[in-house]
Amino acid sequence: MKGKRILSILIVLILLLVPITGVFASENYKTLKFSSKGNEVSRLQQKLQNYGYYTISIDGIYGKVTEKAVINFQKDNKLIIDGIAGKQTQTALYGKTTTVSRGTSSSRSSVKSYSDADLLWLARIIEAEASGEPYNGKVAVGNVILNRVNSKEFPNTIYGVIFEYYGSIPQFSPVAEGTIYNTPSQESINAAKDALNGARPVGNSTYFFNPAKAAGTWIVKNKTYVTKIGGHSFYA
Repeated sequence: MKGKRILSILIVLILLLVPITGVFASENYKTLKFSSKGNEVSRLQQKLQNYGYYTISIDGIYGKVTEKAVINFQKDNKLIIDGIAGKQTQTALYGKTTTVSRGTSSSRSSVKSYSDADLLWLARIIEAEASGEPYNGKVAVGNVILNRVNSKEFPNTIYGVIFEYYGSIPQFSPVAEGTIYNTPSQESINAAKDALNGARPVGNSTYFFNPAKAAGTWIVKNKTYVTKIGGHSFYA
């Protein structure tokens, strides 16, 4: 029995100590241009929205509005102006170099204000809770976690929020199911980065659930409905 207990402890330690550098490999940016569609475009729109270049709903479609937003970003950051989000434009946009936010006169540097561990755990909960959700829905889950971190009603760390229990019941089912330890996809990592860098698609929401999988009775009765993204309903 003692040997089995030691083995179990070792397995947990191995899961917790997965090399973070191996998870967060360098990004390979896909060139996006007019008529492109998908989660990569949604992420692009989200980032442009964060900086004030894109002001309508995120739809994952690279149309005229997205193209114009990219052109304005390229102009402000002294990049090649072609309306195409290639490697140079995306590298600048996603914080690899200094960028300028529209409507401000100050530069926005790529200084990272969160740890690799924060990014890892946020990406893991996003992957576990929203792997099948649209990109904006993934960012929304990260938004909720960070809102809890900043609320006096919840623990003040990402890890603490994820592993909070009410009695013997964890706040997030992936903790009980063990899926919280799965390796996050690059898309979940990207969504975590966007949330950590200020993306707030669901505003001040601190709760979410999937109506197709749970009734969410307490949340519906006690919290204010904010919006629905993909399969998740969000409440504040």
